[in-house]
Amino acid sequence: MRHVRSIWNGAISFGLVSIPVKLMNATESHSISFRQIHLEDGGRVRYRKVCELEDREVSGSEIGKAYEDADGTVIPITDDDLAHLPLPTAKTIEIVAFVPADRIDPLQMDTAYYLAMGSAPAAKPYTLLREALKRSEKVAVAKFALRGRERLGMLRVVDDAIVLHGLLWPDEVRPPQGVAPDAKVTVNNKELDLADALMDTLGEIDLDDLHDEYREALEEVVAAKAAGESPPEAPHPPEGGKVLDLTAALEKSVQAARKSKSPETQAEIRNLPQPAKKSTAQKRTKKSPSPHHHPA
Repeated sequence: MRHVRSIWNGAISFGLVSIPVKLMNATESHSISFRQIHLEDGGRVRYRKVCELEDREVSGSEIGKAYEDADGTVIPITDDDLAHLPLPTAKTIEIVAFVPADRIDPLQMDTAYYLAMGSAPAAKPYTLLREALKRSEKVAVAKFALRGRERLGMLRVVDDAIVLHGLLWPDEVRPPQGVAPDAKVTVNNKELDLADALMDTLGEIDLDDLHDEYREALEEVVAAKAAGESPPEAPHPPEGGKVLDLTAALEKSVQAARKSKSPETQAEIRNLPQPAKKSTAQKRTKKSPSPHHHPA
């Protein structure tokens, strides 16, 4: 991995064991950013920071932080105030528990960070924590402070590195009340069988094979305009209205998914177990049992 600048230095508190670590961003954005321009002449539109009392632009060195009270009183807060918070997690990732990974609701997952050794002596305790997490098949729940507030986190192992996932506090996750359809809405077994068949047909995928097609299309547009050419035309969306018959829509989806697969994959799909179908004779027997049939 190319060199990534650390954004925080501190230590993992593991009981009485302290592990010096550096925090680094584990992800990066590849999205294309835009500038705001004045449509009339193409000039850049910038935001300037202006002091309301003096009505003049101020530089970054003149800007500090403050808390505005409910009555409008502004209370200045300095970097020194924040550096000396009466908080044990100000410079420590404090492990508070070890739990099975499935105890963490994915809704709580936030930004991910790599934890690297902060010094050579950290190698032994770092490895100890990593191997303990691997053997227990658990994750560590921790508290830490970053960017002006205390956060909840989860430590897990990725390859041979310890990763810290920021977690939302439980009260920051909204309940899903009023989101699901009415409980009176039901689906039948045939629809479920077709949904299963569609899931089997689509199968699994290597996530490394997926890429950002929107960004690629946007790059094509930018390149064309930079060359003075007309941007490529968007493909026409498939024609057709809304499909109201769920069963028919599922059947068409299964057929389309099977056609899109390679010949080898299609052969594998044909070997998948098919939903059981009752023969005409079975249906007739069920409706009109033979007079010679006697139950066991």
